[in-house]
Amino acid sequence: MTTFAESMKTVESYAEDFELDLAWFDKRGEWGNEVIPGRHGLTLEDIQVGAYGDVPDQSDNMTGRPRGAVPRPDAFRVGSYVVRTKSDIWLANAAMLYEEALQRQWSSATDIPWHTIKPLPDDIERAECQLATFLTEVEFVAADVPGRWIANTTPDYFEPRMFLISQIMDEARHLDVFRKRALANGGGLMQRPSVATTSGIVGGIDMSRDFTEMSARLHISGEGGVLTMFRMGEMMSYNQAEERIYRLAAQDESRHVAFGVMHLRYLSEMAPERMEEVHTYLDEGERGLLGGAAAAVGGVSVSQNPAARDTLSNDALAILLGGGKDHFDEGHKKLLAIRHRQVKEYVQRIRSAGFGERFENGRANAELMMIAQS
Repeated sequence: MTTFAESMKTVESYAEDFELDLAWFDKRGEWGNEVIPGRHGLTLEDIQVGAYGDVPDQSDNMTGRPRGAVPRPDAFRVGSYVVRTKSDIWLANAAMLYEEALQRQWSSATDIPWHTIKPLPDDIERAECQLATFLTEVEFVAADVPGRWIANTTPDYFEPRMFLISQIMDEARHLDVFRKRALANGGGLMQRPSVATTSGIVGGIDMSRDFTEMSARLHISGEGGVLTMFRMGEMMSYNQAEERIYRLAAQDESRHVAFGVMHLRYLSEMAPERMEEVHTYLDEGERGLLGGAAAAVGGVSVSQNPAARDTLSNDALAILLGGGKDHFDEGHKKLLAIRHRQVKEYVQRIRSAGFGERFENGRANAELMMIAQS
């Protein structure tokens, strides 16, 4: 077997014969690291070897250079990266979440048993189509929001960037699967959510000026509430196709929520001076969750959580949960139980993220705490 040194000698002789400039051969990053695939194959975590696993706390990389590659002095700037501080976007398990996203991709065309959908009573089919219309628009926003932060993040923090790319793919699939459900059983799209609903989601999340602000609103408050609803999808499903849709969508949403929780945990440990700022975002989210619980019993929601914000979707959920419009009151009771569970799971997430003191020091919304403790 030819050794690397022997190969280099051969190349150098060839270069001399043809007067080639092969100075770039010596412009390489750390060399000689051995990478061994693990039980899940060759993952991003497996190649975090030597200096390649060192992530800078601050980055001056504005050229698109991959982390660990040798800088080129005459390289053009290819991005105006806003996120160049590690604590602004980092989390401990971004690489693992990205690999999980790759391994758990599914197809709305072939992995959903569409043949199990049979004709439904008119009121239930209309409610299903109304909810599907709402979720189609919500998932569009959830796919659209992370995109701006991918392009604004230095390549030195490529792991969270790559996860956000996988999230966009997940949300695109959710968008298409709910649209397909609306059209799959002789129904169609219904009335879109109110202007107040959609402008609130976009205005509160997409207009965030900082990644952590966006993540607290999208991953923690928004997708956290949607995850609870998806996890209880069997309660409002009328066939195996709908059950599978909610189960697979919940699987994806759980990764997105985990991303937000782990980012806040890293931030709380590495940038404690920003904790008060994050508490402010959580104050806002809690008012939204409380509004969602009120909406479940006919109140007016001002929720940051899109799953609780829209009156049309709440009415549709009540019909689906109750088994028809004639059992609307029973459905509302079940919907209230879902809203209560959203609050309790929110509290668990915030504790895990390192901000649990708000529930002991009186910072958390008092009415929300009454629901969480009930």
